[in-house]
Amino acid sequence: MARPAERAAEAITAVGVEPRSVTILGSTGSIGCNTIDLVERNPGRYRVEALSAYGNIDLLATQAKRLNACLAVTGDEHRYRDLKAALAGTGIKVAAGAEGLVEAASLPSDWVMAGIVGAAGLAPTLAAVRRGAIVALANKECLVCAGSLMVDEVRSHGATLLPVDSEHNAIFQVFDFARPERVEKIILTASGGPFRTAELQFMAGATPAQAVAHPNWDMGAKISVDSATMMNKGLEMIEAYHLFPVRTDQIEVVVHPQSVIHSMVAYVDGSVLAQMGSPDMRTPIAYTLAWPDRIASPSPRLDLARIGTLSFEAPDEQRFPALRLAREALDDGGSAPVILNAANEIAVRGFLDRRIGFLDITRIVEQCLEAIPHQSIDTLADVHTLDAEARRVAGTLM
Repeated sequence: MARPAERAAEAITAVGVEPRSVTILGSTGSIGCNTIDLVERNPGRYRVEALSAYGNIDLLATQAKRLNACLAVTGDEHRYRDLKAALAGTGIKVAAGAEGLVEAASLPSDWVMAGIVGAAGLAPTLAAVRRGAIVALANKECLVCAGSLMVDEVRSHGATLLPVDSEHNAIFQVFDFARPERVEKIILTASGGPFRTAELQFMAGATPAQAVAHPNWDMGAKISVDSATMMNKGLEMIEAYHLFPVRTDQIEVVVHPQSVIHSMVAYVDGSVLAQMGSPDMRTPIAYTLAWPDRIASPSPRLDLARIGTLSFEAPDEQRFPALRLAREALDDGGSAPVILNAANEIAVRGFLDRRIGFLDITRIVEQCLEAIPHQSIDTLADVHTLDAEARRVAGTLM
């Protein structure tokens, strides 16, 4: 049965019907701001239906007014009045909370950027899928927590799922969906993060500021910490399994510090196809925003002569046990990925709040995986129940 990315590759979408209406969930984050940058660089090509954010009300209101959005939503229901006041007299509708996010995703836009970080993005992303939208997926957790259920919803509602993560977007661009049996493996590249060469003793005392200082990418705090632990790559392995028609043993990770090759697909004849580019998220976002067409992006152009050398190394799972934990969760299936993700979110927040040390993040995740009995995931209610339990247990472990 076809994966969502395969469906996207086969789908026929009208090109040239403009403007394409768009909804940007998570508009004040890094992904959302980059998406808005591309929208504004292509005047007349896109019309903004809805924007959402959590606590950055000033920026959300500014974006909504500048783009003449129909709806602006804050995920924090306690900030409804603040957003309402900021948009008074504009005619822009305002909503708040989880229901407001689902309302934004349910509006009849052609294309939805699913850029809400964490499990909070699951419900609005599903709302967009269930109305058959083109969904640009920048939320790893949707497929990590509810991969099989999400894939089934995509198929049953005729939605199109386009990966925004640079790694999965790269694979999407070079994967032969017409002949997936010719694929030997997919290779996810990892920068290695800020602690790629650090000793465990240094990592034990690492501060949040050090952990979020990614050497190549400009990302939010949670994603940056995931890169530092390499949990991001573990989550991407799980995500890749649901996006592409491959087995778990056909997914590999290689550390590539320059972040020039974003991922690769190896074929049975020995060919390896790579998608390359400067480390700028506007490239994969532009690919999904215009799909199946392409639009110009202001991303810096790749100058291989200036870069000179591309290097690769195997990941060190002793210093970065998150990779092992994620692969075990992928192999176990069922509730294991839900527990992995929820425990990681709580532990990362604890680290950013300076309640635990950097190495405690993966320790807490592993203890949660051991403490909570694994079970099958048959409904979204199962996902929410296990997610809540894992968060509770992770909280007690801190």
